[in-house]
Amino acid sequence: MFFLIFLVSGSITRYCGTTAARERAGTNTLLSRLPQVNDMGTGMEDTTEGVVERDGAVALDEVRAVDPAVADALRAETERQRSTLELIASENHASEAVLQAQGSTFTNKYAEGYPGKRYYAGCEHVDTVEELARERAKELWGADHVNVQPHSGTQANQAVYLTVLEPGDRILSLSLDHGGHLSHGHPANFTGQLYETESYEVDPDTGYIDYDGLRETAEAFNPDVVVSGFSAYPRQVEWERIQAAADAVDAYHLADIAHITGLVAAGVHPSPVGVADFVTGSTHKTVRAGRGGIVMCDEEHADDVDSSVFPGGQGGPLMHNVAGKAVGFEEALRPAFDEYAHQVVDNAAALAERLAEHGFSPVSGGTDTHLVLLDLRESHPDTTGQAAERALESVGLIANKNTVPGETRSPFVTSGVRVGTPAVTTRGFEEAATHELADAVARVVDAAGEDGDLPEDVEREVSATVDDLCERFPLYE
Repeated sequence: MFFLIFLVSGSITRYCGTTAARERAGTNTLLSRLPQVNDMGTGMEDTTEGVVERDGAVALDEVRAVDPAVADALRAETERQRSTLELIASENHASEAVLQAQGSTFTNKYAEGYPGKRYYAGCEHVDTVEELARERAKELWGADHVNVQPHSGTQANQAVYLTVLEPGDRILSLSLDHGGHLSHGHPANFTGQLYETESYEVDPDTGYIDYDGLRETAEAFNPDVVVSGFSAYPRQVEWERIQAAADAVDAYHLADIAHITGLVAAGVHPSPVGVADFVTGSTHKTVRAGRGGIVMCDEEHADDVDSSVFPGGQGGPLMHNVAGKAVGFEEALRPAFDEYAHQVVDNAAALAERLAEHGFSPVSGGTDTHLVLLDLRESHPDTTGQAAERALESVGLIANKNTVPGETRSPFVTSGVRVGTPAVTTRGFEEAATHELADAVARVVDAAGEDGDLPEDVEREVSATVDDLCERFPLYE
């Protein structure tokens, strides 16, 4: 069971995920979970000036003095993360150093432009940090040129499109149902509204990208950009084969490594840098740096990419986020990060194997990366992804429903669940703990009702398992 603690007007309210769970909750358990004095996670810290309330790495006493409601929510969110297990593949737990950098006085500084070429005075210190972020990114990924200003991975993709496309030009990318991303050409996204788009797919029998089909579609569609890199594809990508398909039709190749930035940086996944014309990514997922995006390219396209980021798509950069990126990149350059990235992949493989032993069907039969995509249609034909997500959340296992290849249900309901290991690996999970986690996931999904309801005994017992794992592998302490 997971708990959120709210301090409102001196009273204590508990959130346990379901109404039934709230009714069964006991006061003694709640009180035992309240942060204690000098608890470095979300407690009260003694100082020479008095008691300072802290939330992880961030002092909250000033927030509480101005806005108690926000202070309550900030503390509650940290407690939610500490007392649940995060399995959403695109989420992670940033270090306290990254959190501090993102909460710094860089928030106050406008810095339109680039280091040495700003539109404002007083930029010497933000110049230092942006240069550090760029140079560290070059070292991490081996890129000739890096822009660290995009606010998100989608805006990093936007910068590439602005660099090489005109409205009405053509994008070829993996279908969203097969593991693609909204920013690769979905009609609900600006890409699907500004550009003509077509999709390639995974092989329905193997779950692997159909590279021959991709090549055939490219030759028939004649795209201006071929996009690789995905949000729910569990296998390594053969960048050279996609580059060959792009070359065959004289198209640019954009490799979006948003999910696998950390795996590529650590060498546990092949790199598209030096293969694709452009490489984009998110900086807060597997690389565990400050939140935002990044664009990498060779020197030929450097000036055009920079102009597409600013002033083409953004105004002033979020320099506090750039500071978080710089700190996170420094952490990723250390040997411990390589060990972490290898463990992420090992844990994902252990998760897939154990769930398969329980009768689940991982798409493609397993994983080479940080995520496992479960297709429930064969193993649990009456259980939707939505019901599974609700049932898992009710016991403190935070995953997300996800479409699967050949999806027949709505994207708001789905036939699959995506689970990932970056965040639990940050907690310190290895294979043995991951097997316990897989057993818990299997028991919950096996027992889930049509609306995600669970039998009381299953909810109680799996909640206890989650509590035990959270205590053995603590977060922000």
